[in-house]
Amino acid sequence: MKKDLLTLSDLSAGEIDRLITRALAFKKRGRKKSPKLLSGSIVGLLFEKESTRTRVSFEVALMALGGSSLYLGRDSSQLSRGETYADTARVLSRYLDGIVFRTSLQGYLEEMATHATIPVINGLSDQYHPCQVLADLMTIRELKGDVKKMKVAWLGDGNNMANTWIEVSLLLGFELRVATPKGFGPLPSLVSRCREGGRVILGHDPRGAIEGADIVNTDTWFSMGQAESAEKRGAFAQFQVNRKLMAFASQKAIVLHCLPAHREEEITSEVLDGPQSAVITQAENRLYIQMALLETLLCSRKR
Repeated sequence: MKKDLLTLSDLSAGEIDRLITRALAFKKRGRKKSPKLLSGSIVGLLFEKESTRTRVSFEVALMALGGSSLYLGRDSSQLSRGETYADTARVLSRYLDGIVFRTSLQGYLEEMATHATIPVINGLSDQYHPCQVLADLMTIRELKGDVKKMKVAWLGDGNNMANTWIEVSLLLGFELRVATPKGFGPLPSLVSRCREGGRVILGHDPRGAIEGADIVNTDTWFSMGQAESAEKRGAFAQFQVNRKLMAFASQKAIVLHCLPAHREEEITSEVLDGPQSAVITQAENRLYIQMALLETLLCSRKR
């Protein structure tokens, strides 16, 4: 496995499979009975964007494995005064065993990883959210089986989550149907890759995307830091995951949402809290996939 996890392209299909298998084993055992594989390890959580699930899951994962964490918000580091990511990476590498970096531009992550001598993990960027989608894949394996046998639908914004789902579909080869409003599609570089082959279908028809789907996936229409607008909300109205739209999915379909949700906007409470929702299990699984990821990246450096 590579030193860093910046996007899911840093992993092979086999490595993703092993991470999910290990995460499921951690979950079966329970965090309180986990071996202290990271005893003495300290990981810095450098977060330029606030978080609930990413922060808590990484902190608890480290504690469960015998390690510890150090939280650094943007205003509590010299990055807020213009220190470069390169200098920050060089210095933190002398103190820590790993960095979880949550930021805006993917380029900041790449600069951090280039100059760090310790693993750097993408805790979210505006372009990709690999840790979340690993947890989603774990949830699908746990509840439905092999994702390669599933039809996955993405409805809504072509944001970091949509980009990461496209990336992993191209890697693993499962069917993914992405429906976004015109003008709100995924990264152009990913669109080009979809045209080259694979099983990713891009379009603007939510009903066509969800029809027969085994997995229905959505996210907020306004990502962190984006200004809300009535114009964008209007453009997305027909993409709301509601009972009417869910009627076109498989009867045994599960619904995923990475949270936080804007209830009655991209998804209704009726669906989010309904029997097909796997959202809370999905959030829980962040903990166990984080444990597997930290073990893999940090323990390999100890050997």
